[in-house]
Amino acid sequence: MFRSTAAKAALLGAVLLGGCGAKEPALELAAATPLFRAERFFAGQTAGEGSLKIVFKDAESIRVQGSGTIAPDGTLILDQTVWRGARRPQKRQWRIREIGPGRYSGTLSDATDRVRGNVEGNRLYLTYPMKGGVTAEQWLYLQPNGRTALNRMRITKLGMTVARLDETIRKLD
Repeated sequence: MFRSTAAKAALLGAVLLGGCGAKEPALELAAATPLFRAERFFAGQTAGEGSLKIVFKDAESIRVQGSGTIAPDGTLILDQTVWRGARRPQKRQWRIREIGPGRYSGTLSDATDRVRGNVEGNRLYLTYPMKGGVTAEQWLYLQPNGRTALNRMRITKLGMTVARLDETIRKLD
């Protein structure tokens, strides 16, 4: 029993320490161009495919279909359907608007408070709180073709990483 408890404690310690020092997960993807404009990339139809890894669980496939429109005030309204593993699809909606040069603010139906973001070159960074006291951080990197973005998402609780998502999003129209 001691070995089992000690092994579990060591594993938990490694996970906790690994999450504490984590920085931007794909900094090597950052570039000065092309400039990421969320309202341009997500207007129209998009499709995403990726993998979600929650700590202590097997990775699950993720598929996302998106349909974005721009409201008269410039707000991006992005309706998405998300398939996670074998679960039933879920709907969510983003409403994001540029509030200053390279700065975004908005809402997400999954978030418990405001979505905040900023752009630096080809990278769009978004952060928002979610149910259960977790915080989501997303780094989206627009690729040179301007029609593909790589999404690296980290979900943390009490500063420790509890889940990661790696997704490729393609503009369809």
